[in-house]
Amino acid sequence: MNLADEIQRLHELHQSGALTDAEFVQAKTKLLKEAPLTDAPQQAGAGNTLNQLNRFRRSKNDQWLAGICGGLGKLTGLESWVWRLLFVTFSFYFGFGLVAYIVAWIFVPEED
Repeated sequence: MNLADEIQRLHELHQSGALTDAEFVQAKTKLLKEAPLTDAPQQAGAGNTLNQLNRFRRSKNDQWLAGICGGLGKLTGLESWVWRLLFVTFSFYFGFGLVAYIVAWIFVPEED
């Protein structure tokens, strides 16, 4: 039950006489204090992911071709060889690893 439904239920109880004015105000105040004001954890998680994607850069130091795997290694904390292995595996078995690498090479800026 969301906050609006709970307030509506309190209002109905108040209108039917089950709650006095003081009880209604007290219950509504308690309900509003306990409820979160926004969906901040969900928005913060989405914003955090977006900030990480904005930090994604091609590596100058850890590169074989364009530095995509080195940049992914810095971004995720995984070793760059793991990313290289994944790109090669996806290229051989599924066919889109090379395409994804080239697209990233074109669109991901190089680190400063």
